[in-house]
Amino acid sequence: MRFSGLRVLREGLTGNRGWQAHWRDASPKDAYDVVIIGGGGHGLSTAYYLAREHGITNVAVLEKGYLGGGNVGRNTTIVRANYFLPGNSEFYSHSLKLWEGLEQELNYNVMHSQRGQIVVFHSDGQRDAAIRRGNAMRNQGDDAELLSVAQLKKVLPYLDYAQARFPIYGGLLQRRAGTARHDAVAWGYARGASDRGVDLIQNCEVTGIDIEGGVVKGVQTSRGAIRAKKVAVIVAGRSSQVAAMAGMRLPIESHVLQAFVTEGLKPCIDHVVSFGMGHFYISQSDKGGLVFGGDLDMYASYAARGNLPLVEHVMEAGMTLMPMIGQAKVLRSWGGIMDMSPDGSPIIDRAPVEGLYLNCGWCYGGFKAVPGSGHCMAHLVATDRPHKAAERLRLDRFRTGRGLMDEEGTGAQHNLH
Repeated sequence: MRFSGLRVLREGLTGNRGWQAHWRDASPKDAYDVVIIGGGGHGLSTAYYLAREHGITNVAVLEKGYLGGGNVGRNTTIVRANYFLPGNSEFYSHSLKLWEGLEQELNYNVMHSQRGQIVVFHSDGQRDAAIRRGNAMRNQGDDAELLSVAQLKKVLPYLDYAQARFPIYGGLLQRRAGTARHDAVAWGYARGASDRGVDLIQNCEVTGIDIEGGVVKGVQTSRGAIRAKKVAVIVAGRSSQVAAMAGMRLPIESHVLQAFVTEGLKPCIDHVVSFGMGHFYISQSDKGGLVFGGDLDMYASYAARGNLPLVEHVMEAGMTLMPMIGQAKVLRSWGGIMDMSPDGSPIIDRAPVEGLYLNCGWCYGGFKAVPGSGHCMAHLVATDRPHKAAERLRLDRFRTGRGLMDEEGTGAQHNLH
């Protein structure tokens, strides 16, 4: 089934009776070449690229709930590539390029909107850091522009520029950044993978990983045992729990990150805006709601809900940056379980168990990484070699200390990244 303007018009005139299911709701087979644990954005994109790029279609994606029910549907939908350090910079640049052709490739409207992201700064030191980051981005081949206060006021007139505590000195703009519709991204990849023969298996919880002589042999699930030559663990905040089934202890802590949506408003925020001092970020959805978030809840948890002190903290940051937000009514909030690594950077690597592969440690960066993560993970699983864009995202950097990427300069503390 192909989507097109003509198809939409025809279905609208004929009662919408010709639409088909977007993917097959498959039942598990006894064995597969590759089993992917996790039916979120990263797992689904891995399955898609395994089939599309490498011709590996005897693949099962196992999801304990429903496809896209985890973090890919619980985020603030921001897409960007404004990272600074080697390793991160190449990877997110690669992912952004994939985003830019994703709708045409999938024949699916993921509502990718390159409205631009502006990170405001509040001191001479932060300005210097923004200049260094912008130069690094441009050297990487990505776009970056430094905006003065006068330029900012033309595009963001609603900010509080004269506040005594955090006066605004300027901003760093990446025009190619923006947002996308999180659910549509999951659905588009699911449809693309299913069309190429991948089995997408919902309500199938993995309860064990079978290993013999240091080699993975398959998984145990709530729907029976499944043999597999290779198993990929792509479960975000549950990474530590699933890896423990293989006898591994990962350098991961799971924390809750809350996000919020207001009532629908007339268009007023044209960009993604990030507060340099308050870890607050906001954009406006296509339905008019203001979508925003901030700091993690500062304790480890597997609960997909937050606490009220952090709600207050995020609201305070929003009011400090843009007092106008105080007039909006918050409709709902949610929490996503973030798999936080000690250096704030992801892991795409082979595990010590032969045939087992890890994809985790995305911290705040999981949604924007969906295309790049799946593309690089599929290359790793298919070839047993890291993709060039993910060469530094190694697991052993936490054992040796070489190649650590402390993007925010906060040290080896999971909850600060």
